Amino acid sequence: MKALLVLGLVLLSVTVQGKVFERCELARTLKRLGLDGFRGISLANWMCLARWESSYNTRATNYNPGSQSTDYGIFQINSRYWCNDGKTPRAVNACRISCNALLQDDITQAVACAKRVVSDPQGIRAWVAWRNRCQNQDLTQYVRGCGV
Repeated sequence: MKALLVLGLVLLSVTVQGKVFERCELARTLKRLGLDGFRGISLANWMCLARWESSYNTRATNYNPGSQSTDYGIFQINSRYWCNDGKTPRAVNACRISCNALLQDDITQAVACAKRVVSDPQGIRAWVAWRNRCQNQDLTQYVRGCGV
C-alpha cells in the first residue's frame, strides 16, 4: 500500500512539474517554430527570456497579487492581457487562448501567443525579466553549442 502511495505521489509531481526543456532542445524548438528573427528578435534573446522567466519550464506559474493576474508557461504570459484563466478581473485575452494552453509540453500555442505579444509596440520589452537580465547583454551563451 505504501509503495502505491509513493508511486502516486511521484506520478502527481511529474504531472505538475511539466516539461523542463534542456537548453539546446528549446533553442531548436523555438527555431523550428519560427522565433529566430521574428520581429527582429534573435533566438538568443528568446532563450534568455525563457531562462529567466520560467527556467525553461512549461508549467511555470506566478501569481501577481497587485493585479490579481497570473503569468503562465515557458514565457510567463500574463492573464490580464494575453490569455483567459477565468479568474483574472478585466482580462483582455488578446491571444484568444485559454491560459491552460500555455502550460502544455507542446509549446506551439505559447510561441504563437509570444509572437502576438512582441507584435505590440512594446515588443520584447513587455517582459520585465528580459529588460532586467537580457537587454544589452552578450547572449551568445544561450545558444552556444546548439547548432542553431
